[in-house]
Amino acid sequence: MAGDEASHADSGVDPGGRPYHHGALRARLLAAGLDLVAVEGVGALSLRRLAREVGVSSGAPYHHFPDRAALFAAIVVDGHDLLFTRLDAARAGSSDAVATLRELLVAYAGFAADHPAHMRVMLRPELAEPAAHPEVTAAGVRPIELLRSAVLAAQDEGAVPPGDPEPVLHMFWSLAVGYVTLWLDGPVEARCAVLGTTPDAMIRRVASAVEELLRRPPA
Repeated sequence: MAGDEASHADSGVDPGGRPYHHGALRARLLAAGLDLVAVEGVGALSLRRLAREVGVSSGAPYHHFPDRAALFAAIVVDGHDLLFTRLDAARAGSSDAVATLRELLVAYAGFAADHPAHMRVMLRPELAEPAAHPEVTAAGVRPIELLRSAVLAAQDEGAVPPGDPEPVLHMFWSLAVGYVTLWLDGPVEARCAVLGTTPDAMIRRVASAVEELLRRPPA
């Protein structure tokens, strides 16, 4: 009996007193962590706080995340996987490379709106200590490579100047991250309210303006 109680304390039990399945507890901890970030910010997130929120022993989270950075790393990896899925769907539904670039901007902002807690952690990579958690860097490569492929395709179509794709890639990346950062922190929403629109509608207008510039014939 004592051994069973110790085992349940280590693995965690749900509110009904039933032991969590190993994978179920990890998922519950991640979900609770994202909830905390959404409500209180990244500073509120700790493994002990998570244990209290989920209702498990203080040691249970350490079976899944050896430290706070590992928890942040898991959130970042999960976020990049979700982001890549969103971006890939946007690319698949586009008619050509310029339309793809337009839709990638909209999809990136849409992801941030739907997953603000993920995005807040993803924009703070130092929290996940990438040197200790290389999976963080690896996860971030896929969205960037997808954007790179769209820029290269736009070069092939003559919409983007030939040569090194990095400047154009960084332009789109900076535009997407900058807009999302301003949206999450409030200025974009406040500005859009003054203009009688929404951040979602505005990013679509911004993306369409970029598309128009790319489709404009050379002077």
